[in-house]
Amino acid sequence: MAMEQPLPTLLELIVVVTLLVLAMSHLVSSRRSPSPSPPRLPPSPPGLPVIGHLHLLRPPVHRTFHELAARLGPLVHIRLGSTHCVVASSADVARELIHGHDATISGRPITALARLFSYGSAGFAFTPYGPQWRFLRRLCVSEVLGPRTVEQLRPVRRASLAPLLRAVLAAAARGEAVNLTRELIRFSIASIIRMVASDVPGSVADEAQDLVKAVTGLLGAFNVEDYVPLCRGWDLQGLRREAAGVHRRFDALLEKMIRHKEEARDHGRPGNAEHQQEDKKQAPATRQRNMDLLDILLEKAGDEAAEVMLTRENMKAFITDVVTAGSDSSAATVEWMLAELMNHPEAMRKVREEIDAVVGGDRIVGEADLPRLPYLQAAFKETLRLHPGAPIAHRVSTAEMAVRRCTVPPRTAVFINVWAIGRDPVFWEDPLAFRPERFMPGGAAAALEPRGQHFQFMPFGGGRRGCPGVGLAQQSVPAALAALVQCFDWAVADGETGFVDMDESDVGLVCARKHPLLLRPTARLNPFPAVA
Repeated sequence: MAMEQPLPTLLELIVVVTLLVLAMSHLVSSRRSPSPSPPRLPPSPPGLPVIGHLHLLRPPVHRTFHELAARLGPLVHIRLGSTHCVVASSADVARELIHGHDATISGRPITALARLFSYGSAGFAFTPYGPQWRFLRRLCVSEVLGPRTVEQLRPVRRASLAPLLRAVLAAAARGEAVNLTRELIRFSIASIIRMVASDVPGSVADEAQDLVKAVTGLLGAFNVEDYVPLCRGWDLQGLRREAAGVHRRFDALLEKMIRHKEEARDHGRPGNAEHQQEDKKQAPATRQRNMDLLDILLEKAGDEAAEVMLTRENMKAFITDVVTAGSDSSAATVEWMLAELMNHPEAMRKVREEIDAVVGGDRIVGEADLPRLPYLQAAFKETLRLHPGAPIAHRVSTAEMAVRRCTVPPRTAVFINVWAIGRDPVFWEDPLAFRPERFMPGGAAAALEPRGQHFQFMPFGGGRRGCPGVGLAQQSVPAALAALVQCFDWAVADGETGFVDMDESDVGLVCARKHPLLLRPTARLNPFPAVA
């Protein structure tokens, strides 16, 4: 999770560390005995002692990596402090890594703050590759985020859309612009929290809003101590202290959600295990139909025959993984998609006309309509190509491997620049243009799906560590965008240019827009008879 996204440079800290350590480093290295010939590493730019290439990382980092690849080739070696890294910037190198070395690069590096919020790597995102990770991954893919669960929770996502549409409708009535960046994040967090625990009290869901933002912000922050060992324990940036406070509050929130669910599952009689077992026997169909993500986790935690017994820490880490991975990325993708449509009126017209033709004006478009909305889905894929939620897929090698006739040592961070691959002119004609038609039947990319099997288009990563939430994203994101387009006409709040800027943010866990998306809505369809 951490380091898959832009890293702000902290040159003032790096310079201080360099001055303190340079003399010591030189003295130690001069006394070392001669070593054997070093392995043939991929090409690398000139680096500095101690900090390596940290000084080269100008945000957003995926663009810096793209520039390095243009100079040095599709596989580049860099050193971030004490951490050796390789950067893959082409589909061919990504294919070689994932097809040839998937097990070797199935490790995930874990930062100090990620270790804290993952309860010591207790969730599926940061658990080391092995039997426990395989069990958690299987649980996530087949049950927690599996097709059946995604389908069962469709009404929850549908209901979560109402507050967003209500806020936009109110702004339209007042003739005001809407800060869609803020509203989409609020909607995304609320939707995911409700999928985790559909019966959570409103006060708990509201409390989660600010806490989830705080957690994702900390997980996306660059912490110098993760890369310069001398800085470990100093907390030069104050991140550990801040994270400790946020974690205490977030842990209390998760505990509150779990306890509420436990009491609800036991019909208000906590600890009555006999009643729970009887309930399972008598009403399996009803019970399965109403299960949310936390229900599934609690069932597994109580299964004594399970391959791995889930602890409370496993459940909390699991929830943290789902909430932090899905909230910002989903909101950012809807925002990028709407921004692209605003700047391409013809594409906007095609999306809206398709929705009107298929759905009509008597009800709101929903996830069930998506198979009959090919242009909408093509626009979604084109948005993912240009603006993948996680622009860099991050892995770590567990053993030495040979890639492109170069040696990649063990414990090397492996960055796959998904953002650069999606804009590679080798595979994409006019790669910077927003053209949904390329994904339509007959288009050059018509056969491509974003599930990691096509290496020129892998917005959710690929291989064993690919994002398990791709199925959920393919349902929830285009459906939310479709409702906004169906119910409202939109105008850029800045009436002078009529154009939405497309600058990227240089901080955070996802590839987000730099500036808030401010649009002025005009109602064209009242959503509430169909949504509320």
